[in-house]
Amino acid sequence: MTTIDVRMYNVGFGDAFRVTVRDGQDTWRMLVDCGVHSQGQARSISESVKNIIADLTDDCGDARPHLDVVVATHHHQDHISGFAEDDWSGVQVDEVWVPFVEDPTDADGKALRRSQSLTAQKLDALIGARQSLAASDTKAAAVLAVAKAFAVNSSGNAVATNRLLSRNGVQFANQPQVRFLAYQDPAANTFDTEKCGVRVHILGPPRDPDLLKKMNPPARAGWLTLDLDADSAEGEDAPGWALFNRSYVLAEDRVPLEVAKAKTRHRLSTLSNDFGLLAAASVLERSVNNTSVFFVLDVHGVLLLFPGDAQEGAWEHVLNDQNALALIENADFYKVGHHGSHNATPKAFVLTDWHGTGDAMVPWGLVEAWKDTIPKKELLDALTEKQHRVILPKEIRPGPGAPYAAKDVVQTEWWSQLTFTVPK
Repeated sequence: MTTIDVRMYNVGFGDAFRVTVRDGQDTWRMLVDCGVHSQGQARSISESVKNIIADLTDDCGDARPHLDVVVATHHHQDHISGFAEDDWSGVQVDEVWVPFVEDPTDADGKALRRSQSLTAQKLDALIGARQSLAASDTKAAAVLAVAKAFAVNSSGNAVATNRLLSRNGVQFANQPQVRFLAYQDPAANTFDTEKCGVRVHILGPPRDPDLLKKMNPPARAGWLTLDLDADSAEGEDAPGWALFNRSYVLAEDRVPLEVAKAKTRHRLSTLSNDFGLLAAASVLERSVNNTSVFFVLDVHGVLLLFPGDAQEGAWEHVLNDQNALALIENADFYKVGHHGSHNATPKAFVLTDWHGTGDAMVPWGLVEAWKDTIPKKELLDALTEKQHRVILPKEIRPGPGAPYAAKDVVQTEWWSQLTFTVPK
């Protein structure tokens, strides 16, 4: 008999999952991410890390705490900040998996990573300067605080990254082998762990820069319903919302000369643009999401889907690949991307592509600014209507009539755990 435990730690608005496979006398353990957003902690990340490692130590018995694999899906704070904690220096790790953008020898990845990091730093500085000028403006302060959180979340988390890559004197108890994923050779992206029958399928991130930049789904393919006029919401580059119907937008070269002169005279371009800073920080946040390691674990036919925080472009890369689609449409487990936000789980995947009654886990914690939008109610409702059990911290939403004879869920203050049993 083989058992597969998927444990979601209640860190808050962040991800930390441990997968444990027991097959006879062998045990294989993977940790997928360990981080929390600064505005949505259920408890301090230090306390969460101590609890995760204590659990791991208990599970390993008398031996040093050990993980076969650590996956850092992407370098956002809410996914890797926990690895900055010194407690990890006592944990043995065989392999670390990170996106190819972290590979210093990969020309494409290096250029993309540098661009993202520099943009985050510049945005952080611009937002900080603007905050000092807008301290008495309550509305501006609220917008800038969210923009600042986006920029900080995307800024690289240097100490955590150092540990993951064994750099600058920061590491685990050893120096693990590092895999920079996905590989350029498609054939190399399916491999066996040679332990407990675990097979790995790396489905992303894509290497096509156009797909990496493609973030929001078209209006009819996303979960955000805004009742926009049809012509203001079409196309892959359309914003998530529109201020005006396109019929009333005037091209720059058609603006009356008097208006153009007035704009110059009043220096309108020098006025603060707090929502512009927020939009820029949000775009950066989402582009980093699309570099997520997107993978499926196949354990004796049980399929576990972990997409990181992949958004439209990365999902398109997967959904347009028939072999990848064949894997995810039969998933027994889905780690809901980006905490259940409106633009990280395609409608098509839930409504038509995902067959069966697999379980969905939503790593989520309250962030006041997003309390009405994340997790997206329409997404959670669609999952349960399609008979997928939805597991949130301290809450289970059963799908109507879904059979769960082979799957058990246990929830505590610290974690939710789903167990699959595979008879031999």
